[in-house]
Amino acid sequence: MPLSDHEQKMLDQLEQALAAEDPKFASQMQGSGLASLQRRRWVLGALGVLAGMGLVLVGVNTTMWVGAVGFAVMVAAAVFAVTPPRKVAFGVVREGGGVEPHHGRGRRTKKGGSIIDRLDERWERRENRW
Repeated sequence: MPLSDHEQKMLDQLEQALAAEDPKFASQMQGSGLASLQRRRWVLGALGVLAGMGLVLVGVNTTMWVGAVGFAVMVAAAVFAVTPPRKVAFGVVREGGGVEPHHGRGRRTKKGGSIIDRLDERWERRENRW
C-alpha cells in the first residue's frame, strides 16, 4: 500500500532531519547508491590495471618508457579502485522545512582563526538555532 502525500512529506522531513542531525549514520543507511558507485570504481580500476599491463607488455618489446607509463597506469588504476568514493553531503534543515546545502569543510567564517575560536563560533550558532 503506497504512502499518502502527507505521510510521504512527513517521511521526507524525518529523513532530512536525521541527515542534518547525524550525517554519518544517514549515509550508512543510504548505502545502495554508494555500493553501485564502489562497484563501478572496481570495474574501472580492473580495466585500468589490464590496460596498464598491456602497456607493460608492449614496453617489454619496444622501449622502456612505454612500460613505465603502463606501470604508472596500473598503479593509478589500483589506487582509484581501492579508495572509497566521496560521500554526498546532506543539507541542513531550517525551521520552515526548507533545506540549505551543506558547505562541508571548506566553509570558514574567520580565516586564520584558532581552533578554539572556530569551536566557540560553532557552539554559538548551535545555541542560536535552538
